[in-house]
Amino acid sequence: MLSHVIPPPRGYTKVPNGLVRQSRLGSDAKILVIYVQGLPEGDRGKALSEHARDLHMTGRRYQKAKTELVASGYLHEKRETVAGGRWRTVQVFSNFPLTDDQAARLRAGVPADGYELVSTGPVPTAHFPTVGAPSGPVVGGLLPADEELGKNESHPPTEAGSGDGEQDGQEEPEGAASEEASEGLLEEPSEGPEVAVAERVLLSLRHEQRQLHLGVREARTLAGLAAEWLRRGVTAADLRRALCSGLPVEGVRTAVGFLAHRLREKLPAAPEAVPAPQPPPPPPALITCAGPGEEHMFRPHVPWATTCGPCHREEQRAFWADALARADAAPEPPPWRERFAAVAEAGAVSGAGAGAGAPGRSAP
Repeated sequence: MLSHVIPPPRGYTKVPNGLVRQSRLGSDAKILVIYVQGLPEGDRGKALSEHARDLHMTGRRYQKAKTELVASGYLHEKRETVAGGRWRTVQVFSNFPLTDDQAARLRAGVPADGYELVSTGPVPTAHFPTVGAPSGPVVGGLLPADEELGKNESHPPTEAGSGDGEQDGQEEPEGAASEEASEGLLEEPSEGPEVAVAERVLLSLRHEQRQLHLGVREARTLAGLAAEWLRRGVTAADLRRALCSGLPVEGVRTAVGFLAHRLREKLPAAPEAVPAPQPPPPPPALITCAGPGEEHMFRPHVPWATTCGPCHREEQRAFWADALARADAAPEPPPWRERFAAVAEAGAVSGAGAGAGAPGRSAP
């Protein structure tokens, strides 16, 4: 396919590639998002249905596009009461998928990422004049991985040999004071394999929650607290879930302070000491087999055994073979009729002998 694209110099709308390539959205839903995004700020206050009506998108076409936008997270609706007992529907529309928590922050006037004020520079004082024009607060955004809140590295440190004693009366810079305060609140990480695993878990929290973005030094400082969780039997996945779940609705102001508080307050109990398993009993001593053949040793599996397994099986085989031979050599018993006749004859003989031996009765 040959394509010829001319970028417009003016009057265009930037559209994210994720929206254009979203397979779960139809063409009507995508056009509706692009249309609302390209409107001036003052023309976006109307309901979404009115914007769709301007595009001649009504009826089932609009309902289908709206359903797709709600399912994909581009549109969030919430009904709330107003004065007089009436209801109104508040719509949060975005060109990027939002979660329910992020949409609730936008309705409350808080940025979706939870940051209200992030400033990386020192607070100006009356002693030193502020250079440059005043600037407003930086809303949203994330700090680089190698920076910390409240630390100012705009000026290089003073050399140890310079000053000629003027350092005694010099005020301590604010960045150093904040660093000492954070070191007093947080514990230094200890050594061990759990510390490295805990540091990796802390640095990976930014992928789960943007509010929990930590710098490298901040993660290294909190690694000692997180490593204690791992020593108490908590897996890395469970630690990540415990730190990312149940965040405040109003957002997290400082990630390092929030995580330090949660790591201390939600520290699980230490596992109970499990007694060490007793060692297995030693194997029985070797004894001489009492069976035939050459002299050999074996370990008896029961205390009363005197022969090894092969000799014992040979003795049993010989015993039952002899018993079977004796059973075969024994005469076959007579039939039951003959045995019954012999028993009856023996009874008759014993009865006759008893009658002949009895004394006679004398006459009166």
